[in-house]
Order: sequence, then C-alpha cells, then structure tokens
Amino acid sequence: MFTQQQLTAILSSLPDPAFILTRSGRYSEIFGGKDARHYHDGSALIGLSIFDVLKEDKARWFAAEIGKALDCGVLHIVEYELSGSDVKGAGEGPSAPIWFEGRVQALPFKVDGEDAVVWVASNITEKNDVQRKLREQSETDALTGLYNRRKLIETLDHRMQIFAREQSQTSVLVFDLDNFKSLNDERGHHAGDSALIEIARLCRENLRQDDVIARFGGDEFVIVMPDLHRNDALEIADRLRERVPDVLRKSLSYESTISGGVSEFSQPDRFSSDILKRADEGLYFSKRSGRNRVSVR
Repeated sequence: MFTQQQLTAILSSLPDPAFILTRSGRYSEIFGGKDARHYHDGSALIGLSIFDVLKEDKARWFAAEIGKALDCGVLHIVEYELSGSDVKGAGEGPSAPIWFEGRVQALPFKVDGEDAVVWVASNITEKNDVQRKLREQSETDALTGLYNRRKLIETLDHRMQIFAREQSQTSVLVFDLDNFKSLNDERGHHAGDSALIEIARLCRENLRQDDVIARFGGDEFVIVMPDLHRNDALEIADRLRERVPDVLRKSLSYESTISGGVSEFSQPDRFSSDILKRADEGLYFSKRSGRNRVSVR
C-alpha cells in the first residue's frame, strides 16, 4: 500500500495535468503536468474559477462539458483548442492555438460541497498537425497544389446533400486548356506543367474564397461554386476565360485559351456525377463550336 505522501507524489509526477474542477467551474486542485515540453506550472489556478481565467464563451463551453460528464457518469472525451485569445489578461495564454484531448470523469464524492470531475488534458497539437498534413496530402494535387479528384467528389457529394435538403444551389465549371497536346509537343512537358501551374494560380486569385478548385486530371480543371446559379457562374467563368490568354502570353510566351462547360444541380440528379456529366457536355460543345468559350448545360 502507498502512503498518502507517496500517492500525492505519484499524482504530481503525471506527465499530463489533471485538474479537479467543480460543477461551478472552480479549480480545486491540479496534479501532474510535468512534461515541460507542453505544459507550464498551473498551480496559480487553484482557487480560481474558469470564468476568472477564460473569456466568457470558452468558460461556458468548459462548464457545459463538466456538466455533461457529471450527468452521464461515464468517461467523457472531448477535443478542444486553446489560444491566447481565449484567456483573460494581456500576454497570457499560448501565442499559437494548442489542441487538447480532455478525458473527463465524474468523481464519486463531493469537493468543497460540490459535485466535481477530474479533467486530464493531453496536448495533441503535434498529432493533429501530422494528421492534418496527411489529410492535405491525400486531398491535394502534387503539381498545382489544388484539390484532387478525391476531394472534388467528396465536396460534390456534400453539396448535393445540401441541395436535396435545403434546395441551396451549387454550380460547377469544367474547363481545360485548348490544344494542350500541341504545347507539350512543341515546348515539352515542363512547359505544359508550367501552364497548368499558372492557371491554378489564376484560379486562386480570381475565384471566391468558398469556391473549391480541383485538378480533375491532365489539363482538366473543375470548380465547385456553392450558392451560385449557373448563369452567375457563367459570368465568373467567362471572366476567367478572358484572363487566361494574357497570363500564358506573359508567363510562357505562348498563345492559348480555355474552353469550358457550366451546369447546376437539378431535381432528377441522383449522383454528384450527374452534374459533372452535364458540365462536361458543355465543355465538349464549346470545343466543337470553335473553342475559347464556355457553354451552359
């Protein structure tokens, strides 16, 4: 059996901090947090309330999670972010956002007359960064830095669910570079890659922040435009089309244009591929009609 002194020493040696928090949000005790890479001494918090330490919205969130853990009586796990903007007092708190996993368990006894929990906070910022980078790599086209086919389909599926539920419209533009094979044949694949990179940059600079831009394959690009009907999307597409020749002329000293097709969701659509198919039909109609144009379908 351990003595009380030994048990206290063991708890104090925990690498992650364990907070004893009452239902009202008071810091009753803190154990552990010895991993100096991730944590500072939190002993100054003892006796304070989370409402003394954190901004109102964040403090209310913590209070609600404490309440959930007390009401459910089983282990309650949450992930949350903390940054300097969440902490009261200038210059206090982390300068960059830090992510934590909180493991919250109701205690079987009262603390200072209140129900209480033990809240173990584990810094998971590094793990989240690795996961985010892996996710970005799985969703990103290596050449252009745009989203890839996988992310595009995921986005279209999501927007189709919104359309079915709320009738909130989404338009899609499909376009490619006219005579792209000739550019590769005349200048080499390096020049072709440079053209695709320049078009990707042009899209980022000229499209809305909410638009999802993807390289679908080869020289074909797809742009998902939430909350836009196809006629409004056509205006945006035409402005983009008009800028492409000048960009390619300046960057590659090469004369070329783009052709495209625009469509929007319609009631008979069952799959996200339906809207892509119509936009693709618009693209090929533009090709047959002389190129350097965008057609609506």
